[in-house]
Amino acid sequence: MASGNPEYPPFLWQDPKNDSKLIGANAELMQLVAREIGIPIEVRYAGPWGRVQESARNGRIDLIAGAFLTQPRLTYLRYLQPAIRDTQTLIWTRQQHPLQYQRWEDLLGQEGITVVNNSFGQAFDQFAAISLKLQQVGSVKNALRMLSLGRADYLIYEDAPGLAYATSLNIKGLRASTVPVSREKLYLTVALASACNNEQLAERLSRAMKKFSDDRVMDALVEKYLRVWQAQNSAARRPG
Repeated sequence: MASGNPEYPPFLWQDPKNDSKLIGANAELMQLVAREIGIPIEVRYAGPWGRVQESARNGRIDLIAGAFLTQPRLTYLRYLQPAIRDTQTLIWTRQQHPLQYQRWEDLLGQEGITVVNNSFGQAFDQFAAISLKLQQVGSVKNALRMLSLGRADYLIYEDAPGLAYATSLNIKGLRASTVPVSREKLYLTVALASACNNEQLAERLSRAMKKFSDDRVMDALVEKYLRVWQAQNSAARRPG
């Protein structure tokens, strides 16, 4: 069984028709990988992101379909090459109170907000822990609402998921930095405590990932699921 961050459109989110499932670009990629290796992969909702990571640590799930590489996670996850996708994390601010961000030190003294259990790369995580005033909240929805209400100076979040959520919440007046906080690779990982953690399967998974990386499959999947997410949320906002 695979799982991942359920608040991560267009990569992963709960299926509104079946909340025990996850859908998105990463979920469809797992189905392509499953067909390639001849082993079914079920992508299920396993709780919020923190619980997913704990489930991987304890071997209750076999795969995480999308995780950044950090030193703590190396103690319980096997990272497969090549990466699913390159991502970038941006600084989100209100247009009426912009923060001229060019480097990490520009955040010093500002009130920031982020989502609990999120990583933005080992180097930035260490800098933030030592130097920044960062409030952690339970969901990106709450974080975006708090930012829009002026309860923080900035939000740290990725580009595509941040845009997807801001659109779905119909929050206007936000802007994202043109300079990223970090650029990180998003990986498929195998839980070290899983019975699926063996060299043979890891090699087969990596071969499949190499094929889809060479074919640039994720580019098309991300575009597809941005449209799916936007259509779902447009339908949800439509008067009944």
